[in-house]
Amino acid sequence: MTEHSGISARKSVADIVDGAHGVRGGGQPMTKTLGATSITAMGIGAIVGAGIFVLTGTAAARYAGPAIMLSFVLGGVACAFVGLCYAELAALIPVSGSSYTYTYATLGELFAWMIGWDLILEYAMGGATVAVGWSGYVVSVLKNVGVTLPPVFTAAPGTAIVLDGGAHATALLNLPAAAIVLLLTGLLMLGTSESAKLNNVMVAVKLVVVVAFIALGAFSVRRINWTPFIPPNTGTFGHFGWSGILRGASVVFFAFIGFDAVSTAAQEAKRPQRDMPIGILGSLVICTVLYIAVAAVLTGLVPYARLNVADPIAKGVDVIGLPWFSILIKLGALTGLTTVILVLLYGQSRIFYTMAHDGLLPAVFARIHPRLRTPYLSQAMIGVVVAIVAALVPIGILGEMVSIGTLFAFTLVCAAVIYLRRSERNRPRPFRVPAVPVVPILGILFCLLLMFGLPLATWARLVIWLVLGLAVYFSYGRHHSALRGKEHPAKVR
Repeated sequence: MTEHSGISARKSVADIVDGAHGVRGGGQPMTKTLGATSITAMGIGAIVGAGIFVLTGTAAARYAGPAIMLSFVLGGVACAFVGLCYAELAALIPVSGSSYTYTYATLGELFAWMIGWDLILEYAMGGATVAVGWSGYVVSVLKNVGVTLPPVFTAAPGTAIVLDGGAHATALLNLPAAAIVLLLTGLLMLGTSESAKLNNVMVAVKLVVVVAFIALGAFSVRRINWTPFIPPNTGTFGHFGWSGILRGASVVFFAFIGFDAVSTAAQEAKRPQRDMPIGILGSLVICTVLYIAVAAVLTGLVPYARLNVADPIAKGVDVIGLPWFSILIKLGALTGLTTVILVLLYGQSRIFYTMAHDGLLPAVFARIHPRLRTPYLSQAMIGVVVAIVAALVPIGILGEMVSIGTLFAFTLVCAAVIYLRRSERNRPRPFRVPAVPVVPILGILFCLLLMFGLPLATWARLVIWLVLGLAVYFSYGRHHSALRGKEHPAKVR
């Protein structure tokens, strides 16, 4: 059934839910095998990733100083409210968990398009951000083994660098960042995917790296580096002081974006009413504690002003003075970051695939290779664009764009919960957000607060990006929408 509300058609929740449960396709519903512990572990694996290895130092150096610890607390609280909303929607609409699908079923096609377009900032720009961080770590690892890459080819154009001998120069482009994106894109086009066993290994590696850094780094902390804990504001909003803590939270929010993956487990939870909030909130609490501990050790090892680099953990490890430990930590960080880039590139192509099936994007984005069974053309185009962005754009700008795009999407997810409680009030919900509309409204307010903490230039980029997206929708997507019946759905070839 198709519903229309003004200019925005809306998918039927019943159609999506029935299709997901296999009612129409003769399939079987998912098996309920996950308990609270499994869901919590899944959340920790999804959350611990790029943010802790990449943006922690940048946010401390530019915005919050040692008080970046408080920024992580603020980001974790915001995610707690949003995470509960994700859990309800995942239980009600048991699909892949994409906020694009949730929005299509609640607020309609136009808002779904905006979310899908906005998710490019989360996935594609997120992949570019992590690739820049990956570049920083690989340069550091190679330096440990006596190999030095030309500095002018390891940073974004215009970045000031110091050459051997003390001479100053400016970088031309970040070749390692572009190279890892293109390499992983090629693997994804060939059908490479992560198995559950490999994912568990990667989670273990990431956790060992983080815990080892905290445990060994704590012995080398210099308390003087934590003074002042909240550096005085420079006179500009967001540059230290309390406004700097807010801006720091807005930037390091990138560290929490993996938590939405936890919501996709709602239909496989044994007791979703109990297991989902424990899994979501439990993983958020554990990861927030880990983030705070890492931030404390990092800013205690290195004066915060010197942490404005793409590989802050590597800089902190070098201070500890254990060469073997330094290489181990950096290799672990590289391993974790590689997985994150792979997942983000994969996720972007699958979102485009879904949007193309809905007719909102050209059918080329849904075209499947006859032998490899992957959306090869879409994956290739995404990889090339992300590689170019990673080679040319500084990590600070990328991180801010990812955060504002994600926060915008989370705001609409919280609004969708309030909307569905009225429009679909009689549908059974395996998990229900407590205290509606208070919790979703708090989620919206916290997201807006963190968005407010970002620079005006980042807001301007978001507005320009959304205007560009609306132009694409009204010139193409609206006229080719499969839901509206004006064109046939995009066919997979």
